[in-house]
Amino acid sequence: MSSAYEQLKITDLHAYYGESHILHGLGMHINRGELVTLLGRNGSGRSTTLKSIMNMVGRRTGSIVINGNETIETPPHHIARLGVGYCPEDRGIFSSLNVEENLLLPPTVRSGGMTLDEIYAMFPNLYERRKSVGTRLSGGEQQMLALARILRTGANTLLLDEITEGLAPVIVQKLAEVLVQLKEKGLTILLVEQSFRFAAPIADRHYLMEHGQIVEEIKKDELESKKALLNTYLGV
Repeated sequence: MSSAYEQLKITDLHAYYGESHILHGLGMHINRGELVTLLGRNGSGRSTTLKSIMNMVGRRTGSIVINGNETIETPPHHIARLGVGYCPEDRGIFSSLNVEENLLLPPTVRSGGMTLDEIYAMFPNLYERRKSVGTRLSGGEQQMLALARILRTGANTLLLDEITEGLAPVIVQKLAEVLVQLKEKGLTILLVEQSFRFAAPIADRHYLMEHGQIVEEIKKDELESKKALLNTYLGV
């Protein structure tokens, strides 16, 4: 596809925490409106890839182009203004604030963010719990809140780190439905995911990571034919 459709293009990315060299020349691209997963075992560098895109690692070299803008020298808050929303594994919910206060807290980075009414329509649980403080929410509700908070800011590229981890199957199913809805709205999504069963039905493509590099790209229609390869890398 031509670069006009590329929302995110990473070339020869190296990332470091202190002396530790985590990403080794990583390259990948995501087209506008795609949902792409990063699959791999723990320690393969998937979460570091998301943090590197946000410039939240010790040091990084290479090229990261977001919607046509080279961002390798760009500070994190400016990357957010390009419409990139990052949902870390720890969710970052403010425990002393209630659901609605958590939702209203982040600044709008771009126009086109979802209204509270739209968010509550997408996440009825949050509407019911809107006056509950963060610490009273279940893990699933906290995850919905973390995701909803990003959608309010106007972000159109989502970096999601292990959003289904430790959640009940009914909540995982709800999150899958939400991601499909967001994709239909034209959002671009990069998903770090441990659960291949969650990722497979909703993703357009999968990148397999090992030792800080992309070792394979698998398109949706190749999943069946590359099952043995997935087994090798993931043990699914």
